[in-house]
Amino acid sequence: MKLILLALFATASLSLAVDPPDTTGWKDLFAPDLSNTVAPGKWELKDGVLVAKDHDTLWTKDSYGDFILDLDFKVEKESNSGIFLRSGNIKDVLSALEIQVHDSADGSKYGMVAAIYDAMPPSKSMAKPVGEWNHFTITCKGPLVSVVFNGEEVINANLDKWSEAGKNPDGTPNKFKKALKDYARTGPIGLQGLHGKAQAPVYYRNMKIKVLE
Repeated sequence: MKLILLALFATASLSLAVDPPDTTGWKDLFAPDLSNTVAPGKWELKDGVLVAKDHDTLWTKDSYGDFILDLDFKVEKESNSGIFLRSGNIKDVLSALEIQVHDSADGSKYGMVAAIYDAMPPSKSMAKPVGEWNHFTITCKGPLVSVVFNGEEVINANLDKWSEAGKNPDGTPNKFKKALKDYARTGPIGLQGLHGKAQAPVYYRNMKIKVLE
């Protein structure tokens, strides 16, 4: 019996949940009137929920380097969006890391929700059904990028391992013309607007950010 209990404890220890951070005192990523964005376009923030009405990306005016970003998101059927991190050029979405946010896997593990787009898939699928709120905690610290998705860390990446343009550390190709290790380590954060064939919306709320010293 003792051996069985030890085995069960060991198994449970491997799957311990990661509690969401206490965001008391953290900064809202977006002001209620979206005045701290580059160009709000047709994005709408109403009753605490942010949603795109067109395809334009919503960018912060401020740049962020090392930070923790905590948020909720909800998708509709065939929604397709993403969270851009530390953009080196807001006119080129491929100049930023993108954490995938959508309903489907785009037919590729590198397009799964919570993936670093075209670079690293999540370690497991943690997505809730369409219409339910999901939770991300995204941490960027130097070359290290972590994504906790609905209570489990599914991305733990060291960008310095992406040392070649157009190629991931596992040998698979990617779309990036510059090695990810050479990407900007500070820059605006963005939300991709309506995207994909369905043009279905994604909803965001409780977007809080803490700058790390």
